Amino acid sequence: MDTGNTAWLLTSSALVALMIPGLALFYGGMVSSKRILNMMMMCFGGASLVAILWVIFGYSATFGDSLGDLGLLGDPLQFFGLETILADDPDAALPLALFIVFQLLFAGVTTALVAGAAAGRMKFGAWLLFAGIWAALVYFPVAHWVFAFDGDNVVGGWIANDLGAIDFAGGTAVHMNAGVAALALAIVLGRSKGWGGPLKPHNRPLVLVGAGLLWVGWYGFNAGSALSAGNAASVVFLNTTVAACAGLLGWALVDRLRHGSVTSLGAASGLVSALVAITPACGAVSPMGAIAIGAIAGIICCLAVEWKFTLGYDDSLDVVGVHMVGGLVGTLLIGFFATDAAPNGQRGLFYGGGALLLGIQALAAGAVLLYSFVVTWVIAKVLDLTIGLRIPEQDEVDGIDRHAHAEDAYDDEPSDDQPSDDQPSDDQPSDADLVSAP
Repeated sequence: MDTGNTAWLLTSSALVALMIPGLALFYGGMVSSKRILNMMMMCFGGASLVAILWVIFGYSATFGDSLGDLGLLGDPLQFFGLETILADDPDAALPLALFIVFQLLFAGVTTALVAGAAAGRMKFGAWLLFAGIWAALVYFPVAHWVFAFDGDNVVGGWIANDLGAIDFAGGTAVHMNAGVAALALAIVLGRSKGWGGPLKPHNRPLVLVGAGLLWVGWYGFNAGSALSAGNAASVVFLNTTVAACAGLLGWALVDRLRHGSVTSLGAASGLVSALVAITPACGAVSPMGAIAIGAIAGIICCLAVEWKFTLGYDDSLDVVGVHMVGGLVGTLLIGFFATDAAPNGQRGLFYGGGALLLGIQALAAGAVLLYSFVVTWVIAKVLDLTIGLRIPEQDEVDGIDRHAHAEDAYDDEPSDDQPSDDQPSDDQPSDADLVSAP
């Protein structure tokens, strides 16, 4: 067992875990102060539920031997409960338990991403039920398609093996999957009350802090997917960094040209959109290719977030415009920018590789988009017709935090031992003192 690689994957797993609070802050800062607790709880609650399902049958359904030869789903009973993976295997390069928890966190982050489409209007219990069913019927099968490679006497997923598409860390299985699922859920939920007005994040610094934590966590997400502390992880680390920077600048440029100013919310969104786009491509392109992909993603995603107003779906946190579109951009641009000098070792159109790789990438993207949208819509529709998805209208107006969680994010009433704004404390000068001071 390679202790260096083990240490790197342990670190990477911790970094991916950081993405869950990072996402909660990123989403939470963008909603109103009456919705932030619910938004953060949806991120933490959805990820927690999926972690339990992952141990029971999710890992097995994702990385178990395929049922049949089509590579559609792993055997959910093969590693049921994970009782068989505890013993130390002296022949293994990495502890199996470590790989399992690394991928568990991928599943949790992906589910939390979908929550952004339901901001402020979905019952918390309905969200948890939806998240569990969605992980079982959508994420686990799609992750099997993309991440499960053939092994000794094991049949993996069809996209990874039969099709041979490149997705280094989850552009299809994670970001496109979550983004198009968010679209389906938003359509079934319907629009929030007051939808269509300008987006007014209640705390922009929280958005930037969340984006920064996501950026740090993304190194575990992308470079950790190399599963070793070597050249591949190093190239991926470099590509992830420069793509993120290019995405921030690309979105900022569009903001400046169209609206005359560069906003902090736009900068954070450009950063994340580029990280999304480089996720599938980080092991396939050069640093210059990564810069191009990041910049293109920042520009296209900046324009794509306005589709919601044209098409009429309520995606106030832009899961569709950033994650679905960004994942699609990165997946397709592999077909142009891939170079055989990078760890994946394939060539795209710009490096003399022809159009075959682009076609493979497009087929993989189309399959994930179609499957995820249809199955997610069916799940959401059935739940809406049975238990109902929406909170009462008055609860939405008053704010979901108080009605769903019996809490407010910010206490506006001063405590008995804390002076109010208009009554200075003994050791704090009053306005009159300040005026009379020399």
